[in-house]
Amino acid sequence: MISRRKSLREVYVWELPVRIFHWANALAIVVLCVTGYLIGNPPAIQHATPPEANYWFGWVRFIHFVAAFVFILNFLVRLYWAFAGNSFARWNNYLPLTRKQWRGICDTTRVDVLLLSPKPIYDIGHNSLAAFTYFGVFILFIIQTVTGLAMFCVSTNNVMEPFFTWILQLCGGFFVVRQIHHIAMWAFILFSIAHIYLVFYHDYIERNGIASSIIGGWKFVREDLAEEYETEQKQEQQIQRQKDEIAHETKRK
Repeated sequence: MISRRKSLREVYVWELPVRIFHWANALAIVVLCVTGYLIGNPPAIQHATPPEANYWFGWVRFIHFVAAFVFILNFLVRLYWAFAGNSFARWNNYLPLTRKQWRGICDTTRVDVLLLSPKPIYDIGHNSLAAFTYFGVFILFIIQTVTGLAMFCVSTNNVMEPFFTWILQLCGGFFVVRQIHHIAMWAFILFSIAHIYLVFYHDYIERNGIASSIIGGWKFVREDLAEEYETEQKQEQQIQRQKDEIAHETKRK
């Protein structure tokens, strides 16, 4: 029998809104990629059917538009939660603003990307490199949303037209915007493949339940990391209480 002795503790990392965002986003991206590919490369099916009796391509576009608005709404909720969520969901996790984050990016690159060290990097939430990568993905979300809305407004002639059609002129025309939108789709596909691989890789190497954590929210974390996290949380709560007391005293004066 092979066994590994580790002192681990359960930590609630991913709150319910984060988990809902993740799975709603995953479903929306799959639907958008499939329907988007069909829109860009429509197959010649049912070509013998009279046009008035054949609306399959219209349904493809309709499903694409519905999934797109679900994607946009979902992203807006996630942006809100980047300010309202716990410390693992906050926006400052995704931007390397401290030396510790940059050191984490370098260490994770050395271990996971360049394979220069066999020692795994342990983090409770996202490691610094993954978090910075997700920031890049969020930028890709915005690019995909803006280019998609620009093409949508032109093709449907709706009330949003004045707000997004200028993007066509900025980028040099409909064809360029369509190409950017199409390339971004393939970037999503490549990212998803790498993301799924790395999730199961880290789940196997670190034995921390990272794959199941996006379902239940809990991860198995080393005892020392959990204690360090709890200490940081207590310090932050104490600082916040002091700020609240100062603000309260200022109002009384």
